Amino acid sequence: MFPTVREVLDLVPVRHGAPRLVAGNAGLDRSVRWVHIAEVPDIATLLGGGELVLTTGIGLPGDDAGLREFIGALADVGVSGLVVELGRRYVSGVPRVMAAAAERRGLPLIELRRGTPFVRITEAVHALIVDAQLTELRATEEIHQRFTELSVEGAEPAEVLRQAAELAGCPMVLENLSRQVLAYDPAGENAQLLLDGWERHSRQIRPPGRTAYDPDSGWLVTTVGARGQDWGRLLLRWPATESTPPTRLTILIERAASTLALGRLIRRDAEGLERQIHRTLLTALIDHTRPVDEVALRAKALGVVLDRRHLVGVVVRHRSDEPAGDAGTSDDEPAPARRGGRRDTDAEGPEAGPARLRDLAEAVSQAVRDAKLTALTSPLDDQSVGALLALPDPAAEEKALSAFAAALRRVRLDAAPAARPARPVDAPDRPAGRAVASASARPVDAPPRAAIVVAAGSGVSSLREARRSLIEARQVAEAARRDPRDLPCYRLPHVGLAGLLHLLRDEPRLQTFVERELGPLLAYDAQHPREQLLGTLRAYLEQGRNKSAGAAAAHLSRPAFYERLARIGRILDADLDSVDRCLSLHVALLALDAVRTP
Repeated sequence: MFPTVREVLDLVPVRHGAPRLVAGNAGLDRSVRWVHIAEVPDIATLLGGGELVLTTGIGLPGDDAGLREFIGALADVGVSGLVVELGRRYVSGVPRVMAAAAERRGLPLIELRRGTPFVRITEAVHALIVDAQLTELRATEEIHQRFTELSVEGAEPAEVLRQAAELAGCPMVLENLSRQVLAYDPAGENAQLLLDGWERHSRQIRPPGRTAYDPDSGWLVTTVGARGQDWGRLLLRWPATESTPPTRLTILIERAASTLALGRLIRRDAEGLERQIHRTLLTALIDHTRPVDEVALRAKALGVVLDRRHLVGVVVRHRSDEPAGDAGTSDDEPAPARRGGRRDTDAEGPEAGPARLRDLAEAVSQAVRDAKLTALTSPLDDQSVGALLALPDPAAEEKALSAFAAALRRVRLDAAPAARPARPVDAPDRPAGRAVASASARPVDAPPRAAIVVAAGSGVSSLREARRSLIEARQVAEAARRDPRDLPCYRLPHVGLAGLLHLLRDEPRLQTFVERELGPLLAYDAQHPREQLLGTLRAYLEQGRNKSAGAAAAHLSRPAFYERLARIGRILDADLDSVDRCLSLHVALLALDAVRTP
């Protein structure tokens, strides 16, 4: 924002005075906030820092000690430089003691060997400062206008970072509380170099305050969050070799952070509103967008009686979020919508995802009918379909779920393309067009597990509790996606603690818990990458706190293992012989694995 001493020396009025740098070459890039003319030795008490002081020297002390004290006072207050016009007090040059003191303090000391009106210098410098301030003001106005438009449009994080990086001309990264990158823009630089080893690098960036610059790492950082709930950090790289980032970049990063926080709130509210308008009664139960009595009444009008029934929430979703992820399976392919022998879900482009979801919703509805069950069914989001089963008797719960899962498998198998017949492993080659029909035949390319997941929540006896069952089913389905087993129907006991933590991996409070428990150790490992004490702690806890077994698992001698445990205890301020403390650390490790899992 302000000109530097080097730029001031290049101005025409200053060049007219034949300037010569006597000392303080290292300070030539200091910013000049103002120009002040002084002829008294105690001027430092009237300055605030950043001034370029002009003097003829007529009022300066005549002794060496006084000159040293004068230079020291100017350096202490933080002036940008001292310009001395020769001819009145000093004829051939400034005193050597004065130059030596300025060199020691890194204070630029300039001689003007030709007389020049100081007013011309002040006018020229102040014109630069005012022009810079106007430029900064225009840039700030553009920042406010740009981010106001992004807020109104509800721009995605990637677009916010793209425009912020464009305005700043610097790389920007948005991360969550676990130091995982949510979005970034390299601003024309190499993205791979920017993000390589990001978590370790990010943990070393510790600026003070909510918005601050870390000169050691060269990153300007601000916290992202709203309503008292922080969920991430926004970082802007400003090379540490340069001066402190200008004010406009601080304004920019804070506006970008507020736009991101507001966008997250808007998307969450808009999603609830859209579901209220477009989703069915099933979604209304989950989102509380309609009174329960109204839902029961309208469901009864549809022929689905929910009153005085045992209700079970069921969620069906694909294991992969990508439409192409399920293509090529055989016995569990998504149900196709046949058009001229081609599946809609095989199509590439933006329609593939919605078409696949429609196919799955149709398959779920057909399976409910085939199993002779009564239920509300509807897509819950872009990836899953829900069903609220209404059973006459709680004892029929397991039987009904088994019947539904079997019917869904049959519906999807019957809808599979006829061009891909199953062939027994030991069957000989047959002429094309002769399909092998055998209930016990196993296809050669059969997938190891189904392409979809069926999950059920706990049964409830009231429609007011149905939301809990549906949400539990959706969470179980999400956690079961990476389960290596192929169960007909997943329930909460099947996913365990690791599954529960996986469900909560995007929850800021869980990420905060991980940072509170393991943050110091992760920061230590980031600074000492060869030691990796986190692995030592993991081996110790996974071996049931058996130090001998832990040392063997970590491939360390017992003395070395014991020494590492002691160091871990000091870093975490934790008693590793305490069962409760180790339990908390073990849960934090499992949670760390969950948040690191893509």
